[in-house]
Amino acid sequence: MSAPSPPSPPALKPEEFQILLALEDADRHGYAVLKRIEAVTGGTMVMAPSPFYRRLKRLAAAGLLNEADERPAPELDDERRRYYTLTELGRTALQREADRLVALASRDQVIALAQAARTRRA
Repeated sequence: MSAPSPPSPPALKPEEFQILLALEDADRHGYAVLKRIEAVTGGTMVMAPSPFYRRLKRLAAAGLLNEADERPAPELDDERRRYYTLTELGRTALQREADRLVALASRDQVIALAQAARTRRA
């Protein structure tokens, strides 16, 4: 009898994708994740703190991220901050969603729509 396969990561909403993407290269505390998302999206995605922290809890409950064990030195940090890190399942979900977005953007119809939108704006 073979070992059970690991759980398949759930589909991600755009906000969840951005949260995981913000944690892809480094552990961050919640406020730093919010600021990273704002910077990376050019301010087009701004999340209010309360819904953002609820999303963090849901992502943690789904096994996509954890509270990080390691923290900066106490004299360099605020002890109230919680740092978050991606789990392997979270990395898998992030990669799967990135692959899905690339495949979607590669489709001729999507490219044609984007070009038509640019033409209308010009």
